[in-house]
Amino acid sequence: MSKAFTRETDAPEDPTPEVRTGLPQGAKNYITPAGYARLKSELKLLVEVDRPEVVRTVSWAASNGDRSENGDYIYGKRRLREIDHRIRFLMKRLEIAEVVDPQDRDRVYFGATVSYRDGGGTERTVSIVGTDEVDPSRGRISWISPVAHALLRAGIGDVVTLKTPARAEELEVVAIRYESLA
Repeated sequence: MSKAFTRETDAPEDPTPEVRTGLPQGAKNYITPAGYARLKSELKLLVEVDRPEVVRTVSWAASNGDRSENGDYIYGKRRLREIDHRIRFLMKRLEIAEVVDPQDRDRVYFGATVSYRDGGGTERTVSIVGTDEVDPSRGRISWISPVAHALLRAGIGDVVTLKTPARAEELEVVAIRYESLA
């Protein structure tokens, strides 16, 4: 038999898939205190409320007999797998998270809410947050995004260059504040 079809080690495989971080190699998973609290509360809700409720439904449906055509049983098992997958994901994300409590500063760092003016005179406000907290509709961008990279370490009145594949654009920092991002 070819060596390609044999196991190299007898160690069991990890049944949980690796968490894709969306971070550059070696980068830390920074998160704000509010973001960490949101992830913890979601995990608590899944473990203490949602999962037990679905388990009760599945065990009730299983007691009804034939499982092959039992919609409650089939849907419940699928929902249970989804919940378990999300629980594993959240546990791993919280495990690798590094909470950064933003401090009042004169420069743009992680956790800052920054107002800037682009070359066309349009003013925008963004908050620089962790990858697990990104929400473009609320102006929350990841600290690894091009805009955040351009703004990091800038002060009020500084003009920074945002490099995009299409062109380079200048942004002027108008205001910096550190506030709770609940």
